[in-house]
This record gives sequence, structure tokens and C-alpha cells, in this order.
Amino acid sequence: MDKTEHRYRAPALDKGLDILELLATHPGGLTRSEIMKEMGKSPSEIYRMLERLVARNYVSRSLEGDRYALTMKLFHLAASYPPLRRLVMNAQPLMDEFAKASMQSVHLVVPDMGHAHVVAQASSRSAWEFRLRVGAMLDLLHTSSGQTLLAFQDDDNATEILRMAPEGAGGIPAEMAKDFVAIRKNGYRLSASQQLVGVTDISVPVRSANGVTVAVLPCPYLPHVETPTEGAPTMGVQAALNLLLKAAERISKI
Repeated sequence: MDKTEHRYRAPALDKGLDILELLATHPGGLTRSEIMKEMGKSPSEIYRMLERLVARNYVSRSLEGDRYALTMKLFHLAASYPPLRRLVMNAQPLMDEFAKASMQSVHLVVPDMGHAHVVAQASSRSAWEFRLRVGAMLDLLHTSSGQTLLAFQDDDNATEILRMAPEGAGGIPAEMAKDFVAIRKNGYRLSASQQLVGVTDISVPVRSANGVTVAVLPCPYLPHVETPTEGAPTMGVQAALNLLLKAAERISKI
């Protein structure tokens, strides 16, 4: 440690950061005694710090009361900073391109405090479309966007995301867990809308550089009866899916 680092030490802050960094390497959480052992600290040094981290929702305490794990708060803090803005900025042109070619609307959705949050949207040139407003907060378990977000998380992340959801206390239903296996195998979710008759939900994952799903691109596909003014045939649902997969792949590489 150099002189400058030693001069500006803040022991309490250091302990809090040490706890966060330690828990980040243990997705299943640690008991208080395990944290003390790993850090080489006494109970009095750890107890108050853990309680403050729990009170500020950076750390969660198990129902049994003696196992601690990170919440998603750090993730949400990071998502509210420039990386999310960069994601939207980079995704928007590709979403506009998809909407123009497919004549369908498309959205960018991220996990946010127990919900699926619409952070960007692109409209088609058609006079008729179905779209969600930017800022809409969607149910995780009963929307295509939410289910796709959950399906492409590992078990620990999915559990933590659901922990904050009003409907998530019971975890992922067994039948839905089976559907998630198929969604991951296919690489997308394609099914009839659970909210609107006649709409087919297409949702594909957007991944970070290390392969973690950070968002989804949902398209509420609406069949067009009329012929577009340009005279081109309306794009079918399979072609729209293929185009959306390509858009998500391009966004993931940015």
C-alpha cells in the first residue's frame, strides 16, 4: 500500500466493500460465521456492517436469518449509469432498421427491481401496430419479455431477480421451468400473446460481452391484412423472427 492509499483509508467503507466483493464470488451466499472466517474479522466488526448493507438492500438475509447474499441493487445502479444509455444508443438504430423492414414494432426490455422495464421502442411505418410505451413496467412471470429475461438467466440470477417481484415469492413454477428449457434450446421465445388475441410474441435475448443476458428484444407481431404502400409483401412471423435474431446478435457484439 502506497502512502497516499494509506493516508486516505476509510476502514468502515473498506469492510463494507470487502463484504460485497466476497459475496460476489459466492452466488449461494455465506453465513455470518463464514464471512468472518473468510475476512479474518471479529463478530463485532462484521455484524453492524452486514446489518447496514441489508438495510440499504445491497445484501439480502435468508429467511432462516443467517445466510447473506448480494441483491440486484448493484446491477441496477450500474444499469442506470452510462452502460444502459450506451445500450439504448447502440440498439436504437438496429431496432429502427428492424421495424422498417418488418413493418412491426419492437422494444428493448431490461430487468429492473422485480419487473421487466421497457427502455426503448421503435415503431413501424404501418398505420397499424401494437406497441408498449417507454417506461412501462411489465410482469416477469406473465409476459413474454419477463419470461425470456428469466429463461436466459442462471438459476441464482433468476431467483434474485424474482425475489423483488410481487409475484415472485413462490419462485419459478415447475411448468414454466420446463418451458424455459425449450426457450434456451431454441434461443428465443415465440408464442401467442398472453395479453392480446391475434398477437404473436417474439422475444430474443441480448447478451453482454461475457455472454450474460442483459436485455431482450420483444416484438408483438401483428399480422397485416392490407398491402403496404410500398407494394412489398408483408413479412411473415418466421422471417420477422430471423430478422430479430440478427438484430439481437448485432447489438450483443457492440
